[in-house]
Amino acid sequence: MASTSSSTLSLSSSSTLVDAKAPRQSPSSSPQCVTLPTLPPPPVHSQTRPSKTAAFCRRIARNVMGMATTREAPAAEVATTELAIAETPEIVKTIQEAWEKVEDKYAVSSLAVAGVVALWGSAGMISAIDRLPLIPGVLEVVGIGYTGWFAYKNIVFKPDREAFLRKVKETYNEILGSS
Repeated sequence: MASTSSSTLSLSSSSTLVDAKAPRQSPSSSPQCVTLPTLPPPPVHSQTRPSKTAAFCRRIARNVMGMATTREAPAAEVATTELAIAETPEIVKTIQEAWEKVEDKYAVSSLAVAGVVALWGSAGMISAIDRLPLIPGVLEVVGIGYTGWFAYKNIVFKPDREAFLRKVKETYNEILGSS
């Protein structure tokens, strides 16, 4: 075994080797030393640990083999699946029903992929425009100006607001086809 002598390691707090260069020491100050204690000897492992590990591995292998030979799912897995089916949110059921009603699933899937690609491309374009020096500030001023004009034209006065709400409701009914 290795001997446990009480040798100490000293480090200078203000001078250490950095990039293989010699440490700088000022002539006016004396080096300050920090001593670190020696590490204790490593613990001796008992001989029961490897046998426990081997027994655990054999038990896992036995469980895997048992699941592979039987066609039944484990009880915990069945309970988890039943729980997941029981807790399906209403919106998921609505989406599944709507998907079942779709006749041309290929076209809808293609439109969805095209929409994702367009969204990704527009996000890239917006981030590129945002990096230009003057453009983001100008676009911000234009946006604030248009928002002010829209609010003055459609929201500030009561007759204009009622006309705007009527137009929004008409557009909503045209899109959904309900009265």
